[in-house]
Amino acid sequence: MEPVLRVDKPGLQTTIQDLGRGGHRAYGVPPGGAMDRFALAAANRLVGNPDGAACLECAVSGPSLVALQSCLIAVTGADFGATVNGEEMPLWTGVFLPAGERLAFAGRRAGARCYIAVAGGFGGDRWLGSLSTYQLVGRGGLGGRPLKAGDLLQPAAAPPHPQVAGRHLAEPLRPAYASAPRLAAVRGPHFDRLSRPARTVLWKTEFEVGKDSDRMGYRLEGQTLEAGGRDILSIGLAMGAVQLPPGGNPILLMADHQSAGGYPVILGLGRADIVLAAQLLPGEHVSFTETSVLRAQDAWRGLRAGLETL
Repeated sequence: MEPVLRVDKPGLQTTIQDLGRGGHRAYGVPPGGAMDRFALAAANRLVGNPDGAACLECAVSGPSLVALQSCLIAVTGADFGATVNGEEMPLWTGVFLPAGERLAFAGRRAGARCYIAVAGGFGGDRWLGSLSTYQLVGRGGLGGRPLKAGDLLQPAAAPPHPQVAGRHLAEPLRPAYASAPRLAAVRGPHFDRLSRPARTVLWKTEFEVGKDSDRMGYRLEGQTLEAGGRDILSIGLAMGAVQLPPGGNPILLMADHQSAGGYPVILGLGRADIVLAAQLLPGEHVSFTETSVLRAQDAWRGLRAGLETL
């Protein structure tokens, strides 16, 4: 198929992502995919795609893209000041981009990652059933790497018909992104190893996202936590798990997390709160509040219900 967009400037870290490659953790391959799965699914619905179609995930700053043919696009997630030919573009809204016009970004206002969808989805190299870019092994997306200037982006399929601009997800139906969110978490399988003072610290204090945080996980710095007990065997891990290594600084696992590990898992985030965590940058703060599995499931269902309005 003919390319739909040309990359003039790639942005800091722009990759092709979908909802990930499930079913391969037993072989050491994490699911990967979008950090903010809600924003990706919403962008796709706004342009008429299936929820899991491949989008561009843009970290910290957005790219500059020129339309090679008329296309329907949407930008969701973080606010990087999206513009079309220099004029501000509405977020969380389907917008036609005529051939020759430019989608660009004025600069970060809030959040860490935005998502760009195009009707038909973005094409690329499929690996283990997914187009998601996994840079550690150089697979998926465009050769397993971020975008670079001069790349030509092809659609994965013909745009759905009819193409309808103006679909919009109202602000009350979007995630409540914040620079210092209080994330709801359930007790992990090794929570009881925490000392009583450590539990107080865990629920009552803020942690700072460390400078070495990335798509694999966030190292949370602050008061250290103490956990007792004997060494544990490695266990399977999931996005949103909070591990506690010997140094006492928790690690919140994200999309490209390792598939197994032997550190105690003290918490697990609900899916609605993983979305909030995905929009954090190093230097920002986060805290935890205890929830139940049922409340966490209800929160995700409530968030997902907003997508059904599109």
